[in-house]
Amino acid sequence: MKKIFLALIFTTISCLKFNNDIPSMPFINPTGNEKYLSMESDYIFDQNILHEFQLIIPEISYKMINDDPTKEEYIEGALIFEGDTISPVGIRYKGSVGTFVGCTSGKNPLEPSGRKICKKLSMKVKIDWNGRQNKFYNLDKLQFHSQNNDPSQLHERLGYWFFRSMGVAAPRSVHARLVINGELSGLYALTEQIDENFIRQNFDDTSGNLYKEVWPLTHKGIPSPKNSIIKALKTNKGINTNIDIFQSFAITMSEASSPHAKEVITSFMDIEKIMSYIAVDRAIRNDDGVFHWYEFGQGAFNHNYYWYEEPSKRKIHLIPWDLDNAFENLSSINEVTFIPDDFGEITNNCDSFPYGQFGFWQRSASCDAIINAWSAFDNEYVEKKKKLLDDHLDKAFQLVDEWKNQIESVTIEANKADNNSLSPNKWLRHVDILKSQLYLIKLDLSRSIED
Repeated sequence: MKKIFLALIFTTISCLKFNNDIPSMPFINPTGNEKYLSMESDYIFDQNILHEFQLIIPEISYKMINDDPTKEEYIEGALIFEGDTISPVGIRYKGSVGTFVGCTSGKNPLEPSGRKICKKLSMKVKIDWNGRQNKFYNLDKLQFHSQNNDPSQLHERLGYWFFRSMGVAAPRSVHARLVINGELSGLYALTEQIDENFIRQNFDDTSGNLYKEVWPLTHKGIPSPKNSIIKALKTNKGINTNIDIFQSFAITMSEASSPHAKEVITSFMDIEKIMSYIAVDRAIRNDDGVFHWYEFGQGAFNHNYYWYEEPSKRKIHLIPWDLDNAFENLSSINEVTFIPDDFGEITNNCDSFPYGQFGFWQRSASCDAIINAWSAFDNEYVEKKKKLLDDHLDKAFQLVDEWKNQIESVTIEANKADNNSLSPNKWLRHVDILKSQLYLIKLDLSRSIED
């Protein structure tokens, strides 16, 4: 029956209308009985289920995005899930420089370009395409992350689990089997989009602003300009949006003397949550996040995070993002992401410094007034590290084994379908490495708490 259904879909595609030489998919009006209309997102992010998703993409459109995936242009396709078809949906490749490295034909790894040469690339499926009002299990978007930089295929899922277990608002993440045009694409991390739906899942007051990758203070210690803050908005978008809470935090921090900086942090942030965030972030060596201040000649900056502000409480919350490089610097060194400073340390008197054989420049995170103030909460930080050690480390070992068993068959299947895909032996070796990294976390937490 499934083969017959797919054949009908492909037959429909052959009769599509074309707009500017790009095929437009047929609109399938839901009957009202579809499960995706009535069930919640908890089903999609059920840790005990490995879901399969199918994408149908016209060959012309598929070739177009494969010829230049870094354009991140949407094309129309259809999503099939457990017998329900949503059409049309928007589909595109997604990612940053690190996502595309080694996966496009261009010669400059720092400026990815050219055609797709990897089997997998991260993809975004836009359910709310062209104004569609119906949600998919109360979601507007699906994000399939390729995990090409993580041979264990577990960094994202485990990292976000640590954050969430410690009470930090963080995306839900599971694994998914993705099929494109009837062919297995592979195993992906299905990671929750940080958007209005995420806000409803995690906060009581859902009317606030969500910002992506804008730090309250510039590398010079002055408040970020208004236009940068407005540009970073992911909700309540508009030039007249009230950004008073974020701006007030930035201004107050920039003017606070060192003894009063802790008071400002306490006023604008939930200390329990931000200390939990830091305890997890530093334990798993999320060295491509807020604590890595890259320097490429135009001022140091960090990335891979969101902020959400709750207007009723006048509190701002930090949300982690992009954890594929987490854990690796526990047992080896990634020359690009490695942070040599411990939390609270300052190197080179706050001037930027090169690190590693390639000499990538960075600046100590604690040169930023906000991060420096966080490091003054010594007792609270130790308390959260102890909670992480006592309540969650042993469970993490158990989950790694459970998830390994869950994804093993798809990992093997993907390699049989394409021997350029991750080999089962390499995958198992890196799962064992991840377990050893968990032991290192346990040892490091124990030592630091004793000290």
